[in-house]
Amino acid sequence: MMIENVSRRGFLGSLVSAGALVLGVKILPQPALADASANGLRADAAVLHPSVYLGLDTDGTVYIVCHRSEMGAGIRTTLPMILADELEADWKRVRVEQAPGDEKYGSQSTDGSHSVRDFFDPMRQAGATARLMLIRAAAAKWGVAEGECMGRLHEVVHTPSGRVASYGELAAAAARLAVPKKEELKFKSPDQWRYIGKEVPGYDIPAMVTGKAQFGMDVRTEGMLYASVERPPVLGGRWKSVDDAAALAVPGVRRTAIIPPFKPPHAFQALGGVAVLADNTWAALQGRQKLKISWEDGPNGVYESQRYKGELQATARRPGKVVRNVGDVEKQFALGGRIIEAEYYVPHLAHAAMEPVVAMAHYQDGKVTAWASTQDPQASQETVAAALGIDKRNVTCHVTLLGGGFGRKSKPDYVAEAAILSKQAGRPVKVVWTREDDIRFDYLHAVAAMYMKARLDESGKPTAWLQRSVFPPIVSTFEQNAEYGGADEMGMGWTDVPFDLPNHRAENGAAPAHVRIGWMRSVSNIYHAFAVSSFADELAHQAGRDPLDYLLELIGGSRKIDLKAQGVDYSNYGGTPAEYPLDTARLKHVIQLAATSAGWGKRKPGNGWGMGIAAHRSFLTYVATVVEVEVDGNGKLRIPNVYYAVDAGLTVNPERVRSQFEGAAVFGTSVALLGEITAANGRIVQSNFHDYPVARIHQAPVRTSVQVVNNSEPPAGIGEPGVPPFPPALCNAIFAATGKRVRELPLSKHGFA
Repeated sequence: MMIENVSRRGFLGSLVSAGALVLGVKILPQPALADASANGLRADAAVLHPSVYLGLDTDGTVYIVCHRSEMGAGIRTTLPMILADELEADWKRVRVEQAPGDEKYGSQSTDGSHSVRDFFDPMRQAGATARLMLIRAAAAKWGVAEGECMGRLHEVVHTPSGRVASYGELAAAAARLAVPKKEELKFKSPDQWRYIGKEVPGYDIPAMVTGKAQFGMDVRTEGMLYASVERPPVLGGRWKSVDDAAALAVPGVRRTAIIPPFKPPHAFQALGGVAVLADNTWAALQGRQKLKISWEDGPNGVYESQRYKGELQATARRPGKVVRNVGDVEKQFALGGRIIEAEYYVPHLAHAAMEPVVAMAHYQDGKVTAWASTQDPQASQETVAAALGIDKRNVTCHVTLLGGGFGRKSKPDYVAEAAILSKQAGRPVKVVWTREDDIRFDYLHAVAAMYMKARLDESGKPTAWLQRSVFPPIVSTFEQNAEYGGADEMGMGWTDVPFDLPNHRAENGAAPAHVRIGWMRSVSNIYHAFAVSSFADELAHQAGRDPLDYLLELIGGSRKIDLKAQGVDYSNYGGTPAEYPLDTARLKHVIQLAATSAGWGKRKPGNGWGMGIAAHRSFLTYVATVVEVEVDGNGKLRIPNVYYAVDAGLTVNPERVRSQFEGAAVFGTSVALLGEITAANGRIVQSNFHDYPVARIHQAPVRTSVQVVNNSEPPAGIGEPGVPPFPPALCNAIFAATGKRVRELPLSKHGFA
């Protein structure tokens, strides 16, 4: 009897393509993405290849290279759209290719919501360069001035005579010309844009819905082994003894292998452990269950969530490192009067993308070829090279589609595991993480405790505002004994609070890390926005004011805030203050838009119904969120409507913006209602969706309205900014509906479901 590995995706593809169920047919996915094969990209071999991002063949096919990873945000559509527009290409004749890891493409880290922001101009330049070369080729062919010619939908047109030449027939002649300098290029004006600002369907959607799309789990090659790794249950632990006899007796298991423990700081190194290598995933998993391993936990074996929570809260109640200071808050507090204090807490969170991390690697003759669902193939190259002691130029990393990422898949420890095991086995090895692995060995989003204090004058306006945030920082991933957050984490909703306060101080407290800490969708903005926006709502109710009016009054007049002039170490998400200032006018505008869209103030809250509002700037994008809730007497929660208003500057593809914010509402629901990772004896308690649930369809918002402000401001982030204002808006809505104030997430711990 022959046992064939049949993927669910391959099975679906057979049903869609054949229209019937046919038993006994072999369904074997391709070994890797066809356009990211070991033979290189077709763009590189095209006749006209003036840029690393572009190739044009004589048949008129345009190959556009996407060097960022596709994980649902639509970047394999959006970046090519920019280039195709400037080229005046026919979108139907565009083929998108996925770039492997290579420094020639610039940064390939698909993190931080900056792909369009960083590469809007380079993509336009690539398209304009090829268009000018084609125009010059046509002008030379016809013996006319190039100024009389123009590119128009895959053709060059001589305007006076009406003569036309296709891009394909001009490609060879254009390739013989010198590549023009940037100063020679003429870019299209916004009124001439064919695709930018328009809704273009996702490039990969047809392949996805027919089961043809290639994700990390689909990668196969001849002679490949599957590996499942038993890792130390505590960060920094290591095995004392291993008995693999029972594992080796499982049919299909070929061998076991030791992955050495990491050397601090752990960064993106493999955690270490014992791997079972087998002919299929089932055998590997069964063999792993039969391993008998004795572990030495190390110092992090004492980590326990409840005790750690108390430590963070105690630290937050004490003075910390000052990261922003305006006026003198202590002098104001000494005056007494109405002083309001509140504490907020957000637990560890896991990324829990629908596709757990997976990678295949093949080590041969001192070189590694890897295929991975990675957000950063360049980091994968560097991590694998360091793990094997080889030059990173000898590591090739191909990128598959990602079944979600949220920041987890930019940390390539799993790619290093595959490479280490391939070298030991002498064969290609695919490392498969289970959902339990994915949650227990995640780079967790930091747990945070925040303390807030304000003094209100007779009108209810703050005369002093103090805020302290305490969390294990991301820098602990890369530095031993790191306890404080740096400018990046502080600048995510903490040092950049946009309120017009005469006395304002922000502080950061020390917190050691006991687990791997990593960035997750919107990073520190999650807990900082929760505390700041919730506290603003609390003060509004203390003052007897409408939360919308109070929020606008806190922000104050329209101005551009110069944080550096206040002595704040502020990174501004890598954007220059001149190009991306902190502009309160744009923030107030989205607040007013969201409130108007929601019909704010038209219905009196209470009796189980309410609305909450929050606004936040992150990744250079201004977002306001209004959440409507219905809560019955048993705490059952329903979210009929969510209203977003978004100002992300120039919008390339409005459809992708809406989809990202619709997804952010569901993601935010999961965070606020359900998300909590805890530890006991250094071990993560949760393991799968039964104890780390994500929002189900009946819990997710029923309708999400997204109003996009399109203007001529430089493009900003889209993938992450929808998350931070959602949890506080939801909690503020619950208070409006029930009078119950929630300061600690998740909501499920407080009787809401």
